[in-house]
Amino acid sequence: MADAALARLRLLRSAGIGPVTYRQLLSRFGSAEAALDALPALARRGGGQPPTVPAPAAIEREMAATARLGAHYLFHDDPTYPALLARIDDAPAALIVRGDVALASQSCVAIVGARNASAAACRMARALGHALSAEGVTVVSGLARGIDTAAHGGALPRTIGVIASGIDVVFPPENAALQERIAREGLLVAEQPPGTEPRARHFPYRNRIIAALSLGTVVVEAAPRSGSLITARLATEAGREVMAVPGSPLDPRAQGCNLLIREGATLVQTAEDILEQIRPFDPRAVRAPAPSFAGPPPADATDAERTRLTALLGPVPVMIDELIRQAGASPAAVQTVLLELELAGRLERHAGGRVSLCDGGA
Repeated sequence: MADAALARLRLLRSAGIGPVTYRQLLSRFGSAEAALDALPALARRGGGQPPTVPAPAAIEREMAATARLGAHYLFHDDPTYPALLARIDDAPAALIVRGDVALASQSCVAIVGARNASAAACRMARALGHALSAEGVTVVSGLARGIDTAAHGGALPRTIGVIASGIDVVFPPENAALQERIAREGLLVAEQPPGTEPRARHFPYRNRIIAALSLGTVVVEAAPRSGSLITARLATEAGREVMAVPGSPLDPRAQGCNLLIREGATLVQTAEDILEQIRPFDPRAVRAPAPSFAGPPPADATDAERTRLTALLGPVPVMIDELIRQAGASPAAVQTVLLELELAGRLERHAGGRVSLCDGGA
């Protein structure tokens, strides 16, 4: 089991391999060990150099650090992996968690909002968190200043903190005590390896986890360019409810919420309003069968299919379904070529099942 986890993490931590590519490799080759062996040949077919793969010793150090922190890995096909999170296309292949994992499989609602929130909005977020947790709903947020902090504080211990750093890194520093309490009494979730400092590019990844864990996302206060609106958009893309607390048109921090409501988000002012949106029980919360990585690999693509598909790609993102139609190739062949190009560092994946060639990748 430890050897299998080691191989999976080596594959996942390899340069340029994200959740979608990781699962495609496991599906095609049946195991992480076989996928690692195949990387050089796949990258050469895509016209590039093989991705850098971390040495076993580096992953062993990561695994030892995770264990010392009292955390453990939760892989995508683990029976306790959150069902709703597993349903998005780019669900994390592995999470690092501390605390009560069962909280993530119960009814969850995300509460997010501005870091520089008003006192009234923080009071609202805390009250909503408290009322929802009293009704048996798990409150999910991102452990940021302002609304996130208030929502977690009101919901403890029935709360999940999703962070953009390693599970041992606190950001912002003033939330150190809160983060530790969530890890001990609730659930703390990280996608990045221990020791990873939060970077701007990590926060959208964190936001997709917050949105996908939850039946609905509530935005309490947000400016028009707030990261909370990214979480709301991701919730919409995942087919979840989006709700917003209205605010004064004179307060710039309320403009994002008012815009969401104008665009169709549900106006909410109480926990009862939120519960009305997520109940009765959502059938999407029923776990789908765990993916099977057994069976023969799909048929390889021909050189003619590779040439045709590469010619169809460019710097503008295009839907994979459109590539399949225009290339006249099977979905399996298209996915094979895209996988080869990605491993060669020539392909970039985008939200909504779109792909493009990287700069200089033509």
